[in-house]
Amino acid sequence: MLLSRSILYFVGSIISLILISFIGLFLVFSSYKIRQKFLSQWAIFCIWWLKITLNIKTKVVGRENVLKSPCIIVSNHQSTWETLAFQTIFPAHTWVLKRELLWLPVFGWSLALLKPIIINRRDKLNAIKKVIRQGEDRLNKGISIVVYPEGTRQPYKKLGDYQSGGSAIAKKTGHSIVPVFHNAGKLWPKGSFIKRPGEITIVIGKAIPQSNLKPSEVTKIIREWTLKQEKKFD
Repeated sequence: MLLSRSILYFVGSIISLILISFIGLFLVFSSYKIRQKFLSQWAIFCIWWLKITLNIKTKVVGRENVLKSPCIIVSNHQSTWETLAFQTIFPAHTWVLKRELLWLPVFGWSLALLKPIIINRRDKLNAIKKVIRQGEDRLNKGISIVVYPEGTRQPYKKLGDYQSGGSAIAKKTGHSIVPVFHNAGKLWPKGSFIKRPGEITIVIGKAIPQSNLKPSEVTKIIREWTLKQEKKFD
């Protein structure tokens, strides 16, 4: 039963992705605001389609902590779900992405329209410099940035090491960090086609303003906060 429902979700998400991404290519000369609003409709559809096909619901704790001003959203990384759901919760934002994603036909091209920060993971030194430089550019343009400090998706309840890219952007620009935790991996695990019904909880913490702390110290605070949230779902 779960397999057939997962297939139904997959078919619907792919058809809608092709349609929205293809039409989105014609918006290449429009403003970022228009492109983002249109292309985010795919994520909005997918979260709704998940509820219809697999009865996966979303519970948001701390919605009052969402900032209207541009900020750095730092989240744990468990599932494809977070990339979709965040677009239904947070104001316009972009992401730090590995360059290989832009090579995907149609989907990668539409991603490029959303001004992502593209990095080469193999070149870590230049990657962090690029994240800080382009992160400042996006924030100055009023675009928030989502950073997954673990770098790659982790199994449910196995929090990886946190890198300090998001904290470094905050230090450089003076913008606040909004810490985020979710347990999506419980229902939509990393690399799994099968998804299980239930409720995904996302916790949005209070904004962390720029301070005199080192980026590594701020990152440690964020990770410790995330661990505390994780323990609540044992």
